[in-house]
Amino acid sequence: MESTTQTAPEAVKRELDKLAADFFHAVSFEPGGKPPYETIHTLFIDAGLLIKNTAQVPEISTVAQFIAPRQALVASGELTRFKEWELSETTQVFGNIAHRYSAYGKAGTQNGKAFEARGVISTQFVKTPQGWKMSAMAWDDERPGLAIPDGLLSR
Repeated sequence: MESTTQTAPEAVKRELDKLAADFFHAVSFEPGGKPPYETIHTLFIDAGLLIKNTAQVPEISTVAQFIAPRQALVASGELTRFKEWELSETTQVFGNIAHRYSAYGKAGTQNGKAFEARGVISTQFVKTPQGWKMSAMAWDDERPGLAIPDGLLSR
């Protein structure tokens, strides 16, 4: 009989919670600080994608393509503060794959003007020999006519 090692569901959930928290930490920074963008590489598989889908045409990026313009905004002094955080989430795991649907908030200062928004992120995870990693993340932001569903916020 073959022996298989299964990780307890609670341990998998903790690992996925940590990946999500590490992502939000990696994009956030206070005035005078610098975000640890490079750590995002450790959270994703090599072929990972980040998809900003807030307009008519999605912006599809590799991890490096996602980081570069954000680093440029910080280096130029245009983006002086940014924080992103999870408001709520629902996570489902099946074997070696998982999906997390999160409501999130973000706030920052760009070109001297404060901004704030909320939206929804859909994150896919895969179990690898190195542990769980993000494989894709797609998000959209609230706007007139599009609000975070109440059911997602109440979790």
